[in-house]
Amino acid sequence: MGHGGGGALSAELVEHLFAPAYGNDLLAGLADSTALTLAGTRLAFSTDSYVVRPLFFPGGSIGDLAVNGTVNDLAMSGARAAYLSCAFILEEGTELSVVGRIAQAVGAAAVAAGVSIATGDTKVVDAGHGDGVFINTSGIGLIPHGVDIRPQRATPGDLVIVSGPIGMHGVAIMSVREGLEFGVEVTSDTAPLGGLVDAMLDVTPDLHTLRDPTRGGVATALNEIAAASGTGVLLHEHAVPVPEPVAGACGFLGLDPLYVANEGRLLAFVPRSHADAVLAAMRAHPLGAQAAVIGECVTEHPGMVVARTRFGGTRVVDLPLGEQLPRIC
Repeated sequence: MGHGGGGALSAELVEHLFAPAYGNDLLAGLADSTALTLAGTRLAFSTDSYVVRPLFFPGGSIGDLAVNGTVNDLAMSGARAAYLSCAFILEEGTELSVVGRIAQAVGAAAVAAGVSIATGDTKVVDAGHGDGVFINTSGIGLIPHGVDIRPQRATPGDLVIVSGPIGMHGVAIMSVREGLEFGVEVTSDTAPLGGLVDAMLDVTPDLHTLRDPTRGGVATALNEIAAASGTGVLLHEHAVPVPEPVAGACGFLGLDPLYVANEGRLLAFVPRSHADAVLAAMRAHPLGAQAAVIGECVTEHPGMVVARTRFGGTRVVDLPLGEQLPRIC
């Protein structure tokens, strides 16, 4: 299970097994989506599979995740998603009413994100060989002229911005999966981020890096960007927006909010000269109203993430080995 958690084991699996087997330069960036040029047009292309348990949770369902996750992966290249494929893998014995609810959620999420489900597939596996419903979605979108967003472009001096409070999706999943109560219902933050990215690009096309911190949370995303760019990241721990219910739940469960999954947040590495304008544009958008600067790119400790704690000390924020919360997306 650790190999599917988005941490160090996942990275090793991709780096040492899949990438050599596929053998092409398109995979070298290891970003959320790949930028392609086809007949003179720049496209972003992405695929993802969703195996969340339970299928329904506060704030959404596997259907919402299947649309928003792929839309957001495309948005992290600056692309506005246009078309998605959607494949269902159903376990024998799953109630058709459950499949129907999820299909309706997929359709509604696609409308909200401004995309069309252009093609799809359905397979059924024997009882006991699945977990109700798995979904795969792939998507394509156009990358605007002059936009070059990728992890390798993070540069010393860039400021790191998060679009809102973190950890809500992972805690929402755990609350229903384990029957836990934290005094207030925590709802998933799942949402399509294309509109927010458009608002940021309206300010400047020179956004260096975008990443949605899903599996492995903010800590994993920052580590991946630091490694890809060869820069250091200094995280200001006190500036990271952690909602009180998330902080309480993580304290109860022994989790670090930095490693808890999000499904409607993004991290942006922005040149310092544009940071104020980008932050203002984000805060003017409903999905970025609580955006905050949480760190910066530095020349020190290249390839590493170091957090400055609330007490003035520092600590290394490592890439997790596996996943604190399995099956969260």
